Amino acid sequence: FGTTLTPWMQFYLQSTITEKGITLRDYPYTRLEVIFGTLFASLVAWFIIVTTAATLFAHGISVESAADAARALAPLAGGYASALFAVGLVGASTLAAVVLPISTAYAVCEAFGWERGVSKDFEEASLFYGLYAGILAVGAAAILIPGIPLVPVMMLSQVVNGLLLPAILFLMIKLANSRRIMGNHVNGRLSNAVAGFTAVFVALTTAALLARWLF
Repeated sequence: FGTTLTPWMQFYLQSTITEKGITLRDYPYTRLEVIFGTLFASLVAWFIIVTTAATLFAHGISVESAADAARALAPLAGGYASALFAVGLVGASTLAAVVLPISTAYAVCEAFGWERGVSKDFEEASLFYGLYAGILAVGAAAILIPGIPLVPVMMLSQVVNGLLLPAILFLMIKLANSRRIMGNHVNGRLSNAVAGFTAVFVALTTAALLARWLF
């Protein structure tokens, strides 16, 4: 759940839509874009799970690092599998390195009412760009620590995402149903049913994970 319904994406999505100046007339197209992107991302995630199960898990291969995964794929899925894995890893890493820090910068600046947005120049939004650069620097410094176990760190970050997610989902549902904020565009019954089920289900899985850790 931490990798699929990511907390940072909830902030990033609304911030970029606001910055693009999407109007109610444009909203149906934006909604369609979000739905298509969600389905496509889920399809990619599904195939990652299936191919990993069919190659690495089926042969009892344990992966402790990205290099292990790349080497293990070569004899099982062909000579180009390792290269393809490397390209995919670079793409995913670049996306994460760009989007996660900027979503944090958006959220912090919105919370304090500071000027923000990639459409602004540095003089207009110096705090926004400063936060963005600072988070990038901290992230880069962290992974350069000698001997740091990168795969467990990566897994831990996604677990933290999953633990934070229920609170964010419930707050989003509350905002989406506030007539003071949304006017006539509050969530409908179907949207509330789907969102409510998702939030409750994620909250229960989070509680189960915490119970497992504790007991």
